[in-house]
Formats: sequence, structure tokens, C-alpha cells
Amino acid sequence: MTTPENPAPPTSNISVRRGDPLVVIEGVQKHYGDFQALKDIDLTVNRGEVVVVIGPSGSGKSTLCRTINRLETISEGTISIDGDRLPSEGKALAALRADVGMVFQSFNLFAHLTILENVTLGPIKVKGVKKAEADKLARELLDRVGVGHQADKLPAQLSGGQQQRVAIARALAMKPKVMLFDEPTSALDPEMINEVLDVMVGLAHDGMTMIVVTHEMGFARKAADRVVFMADGQIVEEAVPEQFFTSPKSDRAKDFLSKLITH
Repeated sequence: MTTPENPAPPTSNISVRRGDPLVVIEGVQKHYGDFQALKDIDLTVNRGEVVVVIGPSGSGKSTLCRTINRLETISEGTISIDGDRLPSEGKALAALRADVGMVFQSFNLFAHLTILENVTLGPIKVKGVKKAEADKLARELLDRVGVGHQADKLPAQLSGGQQQRVAIARALAMKPKVMLFDEPTSALDPEMINEVLDVMVGLAHDGMTMIVVTHEMGFARKAADRVVFMADGQIVEEAVPEQFFTSPKSDRAKDFLSKLITH
């Protein structure tokens, strides 16, 4: 019996945190001409929850991730962040986007700016933070992701793993309500992948709301509260990691996991 003195055991390495709904996706469809990339997507991500989205290539994972801050428009449905429906354009969209941090496959750092300047640009230009305050926060975040000593260098002077950690610090500098990660390690050499995943695991432990599209199943097992499996533009199955990886319900997920194990 679950009581305050005898709580239920955690269902993953990080106990499931069920805050109030933060990202609510309802009936979302996405078409590219005749091709339907997303089919009737319903997904709620709660505050403080880490949701990892996995599935075969072309399943719609990245498209879904990019709709959450309107980098991709949707054909039908609604997306709300912290109770506010995502506008289609204008200042309201820019304001809501500031609440949504995004880390891409490619690091997208400004090549002509120092690492410190890359991280302070958003807070200064978008949020009107004073330079001294932005610099202080940026240095704290760069220390947090392990590249504080690189603050005065240009992106080209850093390794891929270091640049991606800077990209994470840059997103965090905007103090987002939710962080989106779209295949954040897919462009990295194998030895650099863990240094980025370690930062992401740290964020998960700190309670950051995260939606992560990835092929890194070890991260999904370690850090996710919930795994969402997509195929053919649809959510086929969702479960806590232990349940999904040990006893998937759908044939599509079983087939996907069997190929991961045997190759």
C-alpha cells in the first residue's frame, strides 16, 4: 500500500515527477503536400518530466519536436505551453518561443562570436538583460556544462562535444520552461556523445522539463520518465522505460527493439 511514509517505488532511475501539464499537444496533424508526416498526435508532458521520443528514421520524431516551437507549422490541432496556445506568428510567438529552449543536431553557434557572446546574445537581445548580469549567468552555465574555461574562444576552436554543450548552455540562458533536444548527439563522434548525455542527465536530475528525440537508448533508460515510441507519423506506444524496453506491447516496437539488439 502506498502512503506518505511508504511511497511507491520509482518506475525508472529518476522517479516519475507528475507536475501540472506544461506542454499539451492535441490532435496535431502535419502535411507536406500529399505526405502526412504527423497523424493525430496527442501528447501531454508534465512539468519536471523527461520524455524521450524514439522510433525508426522517418517516423516523425524530429517533425513533432520542431512543431512545439513552431519551427514547423501544423496543419491541424493545437499545441499549448504552460496554458498558452502557441500562436502562429508575430510577437506573441517570439515571446512563447523564449520559454522553449531548443538544441539541434548541428550546434548552430555564431562562428564570429566568442562562446561567452553566443550564450549572452539571447538574454541581452530578447529579454533585455543587462550585459554584466548576462555575462555572470553565462559563465555559471558554461561552468555547469564543463566548458567555462573556453568562454573567450570561438566555436571553431572547440570540439563538437564542447560546442554542443555550449549550445545547451545557450538554451538554458533564456531560462526556458521546457527544453527540446532534436538528436543532440547524432553529429558527434562516439567519444563525445557521453559528455553531452552526462550534461542532459544532470538537467533531468535537476528537474528540467525535457522532450528528447534520440537514438541513444542508454539515455532513455537512465533519464526518461516516459518513453514515447513513434512510427509512420503516429505515437504507437508510450510507457516508463523499464516496461517499454523489457516488454513492449506493439509489434512495431518489438520489431524496432529487436533490430537494435541484433545489429
